[in-house]
Amino acid sequence: MNRLWLIFVSFLLLTNTILAEAGSDAHRRLAGSPAISAQQCRQLSQDPDWTVRQALAHNRKTVPDVLDKLAQDANRQVRIAVATNLATTVQTFQRLAHDPDVSVRSVVARFEYVPSSILAILARDPIADIRQEVARNLNTGKRVLQMLVNDPQPDVANSASVGLQRLADDSKRE
Repeated sequence: MNRLWLIFVSFLLLTNTILAEAGSDAHRRLAGSPAISAQQCRQLSQDPDWTVRQALAHNRKTVPDVLDKLAQDANRQVRIAVATNLATTVQTFQRLAHDPDVSVRSVVARFEYVPSSILAILARDPIADIRQEVARNLNTGKRVLQMLVNDPQPDVANSASVGLQRLADDSKRE
């Protein structure tokens, strides 16, 4: 009798696991859908499965207030997805520029479409690798590059010099 009960309980646990995984797949598909509504965004931003929240953070149709909430998610992969979303607002980028996780700040510093005002914030990051990524970002302005030329880390200063030369070459072509 005990063996039969154990088999039954194991079957129930396996069934629940399969149903939960199927639910997560459906939630991930909805989170990535271009037809997602604001209400669905808000609901899925609370999903316990981080991969659902990550899919939502990648979706360009996710509403700005949800992206801002996801920029504070406990999972850094979710925050990184927000950092590369073209719908992310300047306010949310500001939050991400101060993220405690260096990998999140690194992605922001490298993102091609990050506003130059955010790059100016990251140019003062205590981590030299972040400052170097700012110096290498094609969106970094002349004023920030001029500041980074004087960086105490030679690699950062060299990258900033290269960036200034690129800007000078670009202005000659115009």
